[in-house]
Amino acid sequence: MGMKWHVVAVLGVACTVAAAVAADRGLLFAGAVAPPEEASYDLRKLASSLWQSDGTAYHHVWPPMKLGWKIVLGSFIGFFGAAFGSIGGVGGGGIFVPMLTLIIGFDPKSSAAMSKCMIMGAAVSTVYCNLKLKHPTLDMPVIDYDLALLIQPMLMLGVSIGVICNVIFPDWLVTVLLIILFIVTSTKAFLKAVETWKKETIIITETAKQSEQTSEQQEYMPLSEGLDAASQSEILSDHDQNETPSDEAVSIWKNVYWKEVGLLAFVWVAFLALQVTKNYMATCSIWYWVLNLLQIPVSVGVAMYEAVGLVQGRRVISSKRNEQNSLRAHQLLVYCFLGVTAGVVAGLLGVGGGSIMGPLFLELGVPPQVASATATFAMMFSSSMSVMEYYLLNRFPVPYAVYLTILAFFAAIVGQRVVRKLIDLLGRASIIVFILSFMIFISALSLGPEIFAQAESASPTRSTRSRGMSTWDSRTSANTRRRNP
Repeated sequence: MGMKWHVVAVLGVACTVAAAVAADRGLLFAGAVAPPEEASYDLRKLASSLWQSDGTAYHHVWPPMKLGWKIVLGSFIGFFGAAFGSIGGVGGGGIFVPMLTLIIGFDPKSSAAMSKCMIMGAAVSTVYCNLKLKHPTLDMPVIDYDLALLIQPMLMLGVSIGVICNVIFPDWLVTVLLIILFIVTSTKAFLKAVETWKKETIIITETAKQSEQTSEQQEYMPLSEGLDAASQSEILSDHDQNETPSDEAVSIWKNVYWKEVGLLAFVWVAFLALQVTKNYMATCSIWYWVLNLLQIPVSVGVAMYEAVGLVQGRRVISSKRNEQNSLRAHQLLVYCFLGVTAGVVAGLLGVGGGSIMGPLFLELGVPPQVASATATFAMMFSSSMSVMEYYLLNRFPVPYAVYLTILAFFAAIVGQRVVRKLIDLLGRASIIVFILSFMIFISALSLGPEIFAQAESASPTRSTRSRGMSTWDSRTSANTRRRNP
């Protein structure tokens, strides 16, 4: 565990240093002159174009919503991304953002906002399916509400910070940091999946041996020691009566811990009220920052209420009922910090935050089904809040957002049903962890071309290479005139 936290600390320091350096890029290149156009596109030119600022305000690029190969291919990729992302509890943002940017044609910041809409749709349908499910080994819901109450308030605080950083940070910087984060978390999730697979293999082997021994004993059991036909029919009749369709409807209400859900809803409503009120204040005014800072006591207060209860033993993380002594105050603080980090990543890059929460819950010893369900439950609140914030900032076209949200909603339902049947058939919950690591790693690979796309868009020679992008051409020509009066 020590090495893991060292890696997290190094990533945090790298983010801070890179952000500080990026903030001064305008000073470094204030007097820079656009380099002459060359046939070759070497690494020095790439690095130079990454750091140059075009000196203009943000201009969104929203392609028209019309039937074509781009929207068909994007819908196909988005469908499978939502299906697999909902299974692993990742959300699928690492697939959605490159798809929206490189295929459909949105600018990176609008892609992050549209991605949150898709994550919200997938999370809502997944949570609805999980409300009916029980814990794989304990008599409790598959969603660990106490664990969600510890992480979700800090997650939403991080989302608000991430949305602000989305406006400030350069696109290439956040993409590089996201790739590093995805590679680290996918590696840890894959190792956890292999470990879980080995444990399941041992359990399956022992169960098979026990069933063989039981069948041999029953084969040689005298008739007088067995059950008569009347007793067997009575037991089967009682079993059939217990499995009535009404049990599923009742279990939905039993699976919901209303007190915890009420606290989570309070945090969501408080954040929404602050965001709506802030929208009517002048940017960077005193009241603007007061309303921003008021989010801290709301989220920290609810998270600390849960953390203090866990330390004092008044509350327990149900999925770790037999291992409560392993949680200490400093560990809970680290988990809250990682919740904020996941929220910053979610708001900044348009991903669900599950790429951090999923591996974190697995490290806590939470079963894969519970880790996926709880991460998705927390993401439902954070993603919906991100969508509201992006909507108030006018960061996405509403018709496109509605279409992609509905697409992700039904894709998540299909993914949940298919994988649930696979788990029942194979008896291996590690499938969820493998899908989690696969989705995170593919997300890292898919973001690679986006760095070069962003570098090319930052290059002043883009206007001569690209066609059909009148918005970019006008901006580039205006910037060139400013540099060369």
